[in-house]
Amino acid sequence: MNPAMTRAEREEASAFGHAEAPPTATVGYGPHPDQVVDLFLPESRAVPESWAVPGSRAGGGAPPAGAAARVVADAAPPAPGAAPPVPLVVLFHGGAWRAPYDRRHLSPLAAYLAGHGLAVASVEYRRGPLADGPAASAAGPGQPRAGRWPETFDDIAAALDALPALVRGLAAGPPGPATDGPPGPAAGGSSDPAAGRVRWAEVDADRPVLVGHSAGGHAVLWAAARHRLPVGSRWRLPAPPALRGVVGLAAIADFGTARALGVCSHAVDQLLAPHHPPATPGPGPAEHAALLAHRLARTDPSALVPSGVPTTLVQGGADIDVPPAVAEAFVAAAARAGQRVRLVRVEGVGHFPPIDPATATARTVLAEITRLT
Repeated sequence: MNPAMTRAEREEASAFGHAEAPPTATVGYGPHPDQVVDLFLPESRAVPESWAVPGSRAGGGAPPAGAAARVVADAAPPAPGAAPPVPLVVLFHGGAWRAPYDRRHLSPLAAYLAGHGLAVASVEYRRGPLADGPAASAAGPGQPRAGRWPETFDDIAAALDALPALVRGLAAGPPGPATDGPPGPAAGGSSDPAAGRVRWAEVDADRPVLVGHSAGGHAVLWAAARHRLPVGSRWRLPAPPALRGVVGLAAIADFGTARALGVCSHAVDQLLAPHHPPATPGPGPAEHAALLAHRLARTDPSALVPSGVPTTLVQGGADIDVPPAVAEAFVAAAARAGQRVRLVRVEGVGHFPPIDPATATARTVLAEITRLT
């Protein structure tokens, strides 16, 4: 690696330098090419005791050895009870909601988690196209725009709503509509029981842990609070979603702070801004402000607390892409609303180590996921 690279550049190069990991199966949750989920099935359903966070107590314990992390805010521990045989982790990738960044760069992390006994579903969703016309004023001519309104949010909601049935479909018989990975388990999701391999039917898809990085961190925090949306919202759930918990990794967790800091080249403003055909006039300033306020109230995780879902944020203390102030603002907003959020700050690392399986930070992420299962 080039010694002249900055720490942030080295971290990014490491995270993106792993070979893409093939999924066990790929299934669709809608007709669009981006409406797909990669599924990674573990070879063993046993969770090694060495994963357990040492010193577990009310409010959690210490991260694994060598993970240079400290808990700076905490949540109540998950309710006691027997864990299902194979917990499901649902991953949402980052990339500032922009099209060049897709789920494939998260596949090494998915494989890493599957290698430690977790079933993983890595979700693709619609992101922003190349900007043209009026959109270019925000994104720059020929630059990818952040997000699609409302399609990005449609897909986050639709994928999570569809996942339990998709996993049950794999367990019941023939694979889903698409199978791009290497040969997976036999019909019914079964493989050789003597080898200790997991069956699809052993995966608990009804109470997953949601994990997301950067813009994907926003996705999982928002998804956990859909029951907090106003009546009439197309994404609203009538009751809290059945989740074991949420783990946001360098999450764009507070839109107000992210907008003030211009996070990811003002990605939040692009995500929420109205878009219109080039030949038609856009909204005036007052209408634009009113529309933005309306959308912020329905999409900003800090505006939707308390979710009532156990929530952890893992944040690099040296992150220059999504600075720690964003996570801290969400924790503060949640506290004002009566929700305790666990904030694990990993000092000396930036934006990408949480998704890089070669790092100690990834072991911290694994421990935080495991404590919720």
